[in-house]
Amino acid sequence: MAAKLLSDLASGVTCVPSNYVRPVHDRPSLVMPPDHSIPLINLHCFDGSRRHEIINQIGLACQNYGFFQVQNHAIEEAVIDNMLKVAREFFHLPESERLKCFSDDPLKTTRLSTSFNVKTEAVSSWRDYLRLHCYPLEDYMHEWPSNPPSFREDVAEYCRNVKGLAERLLEAISESLGLEKDYMNRALGKHGQHMAINYYPPCPQPELTYGLPGHADPNVVTLLLQDDVAGLQVFNNGRWVAVKPMPHTFIVNIGDQIQIVSNDRYKSVLHRAVVNCDKERVSIPTFYCPSYDAVMEPAPQLVDNHHPPLYRSFTYAEFYEKFWDRGLNTRSSLDLFKTTSHA
Repeated sequence: MAAKLLSDLASGVTCVPSNYVRPVHDRPSLVMPPDHSIPLINLHCFDGSRRHEIINQIGLACQNYGFFQVQNHAIEEAVIDNMLKVAREFFHLPESERLKCFSDDPLKTTRLSTSFNVKTEAVSSWRDYLRLHCYPLEDYMHEWPSNPPSFREDVAEYCRNVKGLAERLLEAISESLGLEKDYMNRALGKHGQHMAINYYPPCPQPELTYGLPGHADPNVVTLLLQDDVAGLQVFNNGRWVAVKPMPHTFIVNIGDQIQIVSNDRYKSVLHRAVVNCDKERVSIPTFYCPSYDAVMEPAPQLVDNHHPPLYRSFTYAEFYEKFWDRGLNTRSSLDLFKTTSHA
């Protein structure tokens, strides 16, 4: 039987199978110095004396980069370490144990799969992933893997912590736009929180394929935790730059919904994952989202005669369906939701 998961195929190959090989014009740049310009923001005293300063820093980062890193975020190192540990342990389980979670049905709220959308994509990506819905926790935890034994407990504690951080960052982003601090959190309806545990096995020919090709995120904001193996690249000022991993920090990127709510003052940014031939890599993005029935549109306070609305109103369910059908590519789904005068 053919392997369903890349991790069960990768250990036995000496060259990249043809369905993973990108076209010549769309192959990764593996040799690039890490870029130190992606802002690193210290959140210490965010709820106290430095709030105004930090909001200004976050606003500038959103405006100029669409990406920033945060440290002193109040999530304990042990919570982060346990999350990375149990993620790696899951992907080291025997194939038969992992495959209990396997599904290629995108509507399943807990599922193990490979690449991105295997039913529609022309070229596969060099990753396996475990996708989990995690808010409200009590609705989903029982679906999660029960092996490794500490999986549910460790992941739930991590999810609770990251949700709190996401909501604080959305307050800062709202205030940086001149909106009430709870504007963004109110706009998300009942809220949604998903996460992916991405596993990138060593690749015999990393110059031929991507872990994930260039794409922007459809959600509101993404908080990425990664291990100590480099792989993230961000498109900034017309070029791809590598982001060096820093222990116990989160990389935060603006998603399409903030671009819409901000009426293009802030832009969601292309990013991608490259692989290497020596080391496995684990990355864990948390996707903070509107609930599917939330109606998204530019904030009325950011619209006037000089700044007409650039996007129509829509439900997040409608937006996500278009994103999933279109797949991961550099063509943004945002274009499908622009007002007719700006399409």
